[in-house]
Amino acid sequence: MEEEELEQLKNMLDVEIDRVEEDGRKVTVFVPEGQAAKAIGSGGAVVRSVELVLDKELEIKELSEE
Repeated sequence: MEEEELEQLKNMLDVEIDRVEEDGRKVTVFVPEGQAAKAIGSGGAVVRSVELVLDKELEIKELSEE
């Protein structure tokens, strides 16, 4: 993922991003525990808008603190 795309992702999700994994056209974003709902947005609105901007499928996963 290019630096510009990563910055867009950080700005649009408005949560701390622990790491990003890219597999072809699918991007998996790992966020801190309790932040997934904010990153997804109401009804998935944030995820859909990020997918449109980046033209990639987006998946949000929480990292559990152990």
